[in-house]
Amino acid sequence: MVIVLAWVAGLVTLWRREFQVSAPQRLAEMAQRLSPGATFFVVEQGGKQIGFASNTIDTASTGIDVIDYFVADLPLAGSARRASARSVVRLSRALALVGFDVQVESQDAPLRAGGHAEGDTAIVFAITTPGSAKADSQRIAVRGPVYLPTLVPLVVALGEKPKVGRSYALPTFNPTTMSQATMRLTIRAESLFTLVDSARFDDRSGVWVSALTDTVRAWRVEPDGAAGGFSGWVDGQGRVVQSTQPGGITLRRMAYEIAFENWRIARDREIATGAGSERGDILERTAIAANAALGRTKLTSLRARLSGADLQGFDLDGGRQQFHDSTLVVTRESEGELVPDWSLVNDLPAIRQRFKAELASEPLLQANDLRIMQLAIRIAGTDRDPRVLAQKINTWVHDSLKKEIVFSVPNALEVLRTRKGDCNEHTQLYTALARSIGIPTRIATGLAYVNGKFYYHAWPEVWLKGWVAVDPTFGQFPADAAHLRFIVGGLGRQVELLRLIGNLHIKVTDAK
Repeated sequence: MVIVLAWVAGLVTLWRREFQVSAPQRLAEMAQRLSPGATFFVVEQGGKQIGFASNTIDTASTGIDVIDYFVADLPLAGSARRASARSVVRLSRALALVGFDVQVESQDAPLRAGGHAEGDTAIVFAITTPGSAKADSQRIAVRGPVYLPTLVPLVVALGEKPKVGRSYALPTFNPTTMSQATMRLTIRAESLFTLVDSARFDDRSGVWVSALTDTVRAWRVEPDGAAGGFSGWVDGQGRVVQSTQPGGITLRRMAYEIAFENWRIARDREIATGAGSERGDILERTAIAANAALGRTKLTSLRARLSGADLQGFDLDGGRQQFHDSTLVVTRESEGELVPDWSLVNDLPAIRQRFKAELASEPLLQANDLRIMQLAIRIAGTDRDPRVLAQKINTWVHDSLKKEIVFSVPNALEVLRTRKGDCNEHTQLYTALARSIGIPTRIATGLAYVNGKFYYHAWPEVWLKGWVAVDPTFGQFPADAAHLRFIVGGLGRQVELLRLIGNLHIKVTDAK
């Protein structure tokens, strides 16, 4: 799910040199102003508490630890799913990255990413998931000091004095997807907040309530462009006052007893009474209403007007899609476009040279793993036509995987082991299988129409005569025209979809 990616995206930040004036001196000054302590947050959705979060800064003579924790019962597909994420980032006394350890726990597929910095030149890290014979590891070259997004509020507050209109450009690195991007942020507003500073237990209600409050000044930091980033209010000490997450989720700073103990009390009462609170399903909260009833498998073309969101940087134009003046036209591939203009027998060396990225094995997309390759060969049988192979893999994945929404970062080998998942898992396994036998394949993400609404969706595109959209989740070859592609690329780019949530509007003007 894209929500999980939002938790763990960008765990370390590479700060551009042009935004550092005498970097070592500034870092030393920031480190001296950094105070140890802990802040706690109520995790809410629709005004109801669904979880707890905290941020802790521990300082010692040898270094600094920044610890972030998030746990919530997330409403998804009619039930509450418990999920949590914990990151520990170790810094030197000069705020340079020493190492990090990130754990994401869910009932579906836990994940762990850890690593260390080699000075200012490289990051060495590994991702571990259940069922993997070994960790996916990599060494990434970097230039200059290394930071993390949990330090973004500190950079904003402890660097130059916060000022409305001031902008930041922070290249980021995400160890869970092993990808890099630039986080662009701007201070948009300044305001005063009244925060609960301490709490007392109320015998009448049986919960903790406010005892003392404090007034603090804070600045609203928002992401610019498609890359996304931190969104929320930060005080003068670099502590988060309030932040927003996808799916209508809000984190509000609060006294520990109200943030954690009240959530525990509410959960105990629900368990004792067998009751569950009515909460807004994340899938429904992130869906976009359609103004028309559309067909599904036979839909060959769709025209829609997109509004309400900044669409710059998205992959809306190209191939089956044409985008101009806010109007998107999607045309399902014709029969002639499914006839490949290359042969696996005669042209594979040239194809491998031309489509290196689209045939490569990646972390969590193990196209070169023996188990993936052996399965793909079994599915292929004696066929060698790229279209036939692409379609056979599409059918096998659709028929072999149980359709189940999961909270996890998709891992092709893990999907092969569990044989279940949502669109992300179907797409990840399909892409690994197709690449393993020489069919260029890339991942597309965006929105797909289901029962009156457009929902987040992922699907593969394979190269035949051009890029052809297929959908192993729905069992479509090619995919119908109700697939609106916004992103081409893996997990590192998919978090860009987060800025569409709550902003994008779609008006279908024609469909047939």
